[in-house]
Amino acid sequence: SVRSKILESLEKTKVASISVAVAKDGKIIWEEAFGWANRERKVKANPNTMYSLASISKPITATGLMILVERGLIDLNKPANTYLGEGKLTAYEGKAEDATVKRILHHTAGLPMHWNFIYENEPYDRPSMDETIQHYGILVTAPGEMFHYANLGYGIIDHIISRVSGKSYTDFMRTEVFEPLGMARTTVNIDPNLKENIALRYDERQKPIPFYDFDHRGASAVFSSAHDLVRFGMFHLKSHLKDQKPILKDETIDAMQQEVDSKVPDSGYMLGWGVGEKYAYKFVNHSGGMPGVATRLTLIPSEDIVSVVLCNGENSELGEIEKAIFAALLPDFADKTKAEKKKPEEEKIEKFSPPESLIGEWTGEIKTYTGVLPVKLIFKKDSNVRIELEGKTYSPLTIKTPLGFIKFKKGIFSGPFFGNIKTPDTARSSHLIQLRMKLRGQRMSGYAAAVAIDKKFCLPAYIELKKSLKQKKN
Repeated sequence: SVRSKILESLEKTKVASISVAVAKDGKIIWEEAFGWANRERKVKANPNTMYSLASISKPITATGLMILVERGLIDLNKPANTYLGEGKLTAYEGKAEDATVKRILHHTAGLPMHWNFIYENEPYDRPSMDETIQHYGILVTAPGEMFHYANLGYGIIDHIISRVSGKSYTDFMRTEVFEPLGMARTTVNIDPNLKENIALRYDERQKPIPFYDFDHRGASAVFSSAHDLVRFGMFHLKSHLKDQKPILKDETIDAMQQEVDSKVPDSGYMLGWGVGEKYAYKFVNHSGGMPGVATRLTLIPSEDIVSVVLCNGENSELGEIEKAIFAALLPDFADKTKAEKKKPEEEKIEKFSPPESLIGEWTGEIKTYTGVLPVKLIFKKDSNVRIELEGKTYSPLTIKTPLGFIKFKKGIFSGPFFGNIKTPDTARSSHLIQLRMKLRGQRMSGYAAAVAIDKKFCLPAYIELKKSLKQKKN
């Protein structure tokens, strides 16, 4: 039944391939791949084909870090800056010393949204981690104040692993995680010796995507096969396979799935894992998505189940395939899935109506690593909102984008605007400005990010605005 669903999905979405692996009660019970690892060369996918994992890299990186924690070389409760070099975290809100290693793992350290894809066919070199942290390692909310998913946080974790271990992140993960766990087809980025086993990434038009790297490798850069990844999941269910070394104690594995930042309600993010409950089952999981990649890794600890679904395209149906796997294994899950309410319709663009607390003029600065940009944000009662930057006025986007639309929710104003934040990094591509600011009485602060239209980057800067005492008539 799951095979037919996968074949239907391949036909519908036209993605190149999908690879799956499932373990139950300490044994791998199904591994199979469908479609092409490389269409152009007519290379079929198989369970040992290596896929780009995107954000499933995060629990893998967290596993590496916890090895150093167990050895007493890293204290999760110490400031991350303790373990960093020339590039240190800069606090615009709160205190840098409160941005602990643990809070970075939890995405509660105050870091903003960030990504940076560095393509092999463009004249732009990957910056050093010290440079990246100096430019973008900024705290835009106080550590422990709120959850905000931050790729750069796990780039910082991989840098800490390298600095503390004395090995490169790539070498440490190979010798301390992948080899001991018997993950022979797992690597950070593309290992030249394994290049023939890689599933090529394809864009939404099914065209091959040139290889790209990151300045946040610990968040995004791991490649693995369905076979290796299901074994990794089994290790985190404490299924001690004979050919795997116990690189972490059982109590550490438990802590990775249980510890939360107690000061931040409802984050649902532990030490590298997302954790939640549905259909009366606790799920421990992570997904991944970026150009040419869609991935899912989910554990159901109570049932000793691991499910892996990997794709070398942007397939939005992996969640449904995963549910079909669970339904095939758990009869009550199938019944509850059938009884599931229909999914709510996608959030529609609605006319923005600012509350009274926002109406007026807000003036301040955007602080980039190259300097300060004066900025003004104007809210009017007629729902008109504009941003003024370097003498130019820009309006918000009124078409649907992956960035969402202008809104004010739970004290946070956010949304995309036309505009330009000029730094050497943003000159690579045309971009929009994504704002996200928390209302703090007569002050708003957060980040203004340059988001490339071609998806290459999201590069944030701190923004702080204060409400003008004199208000113009609307």
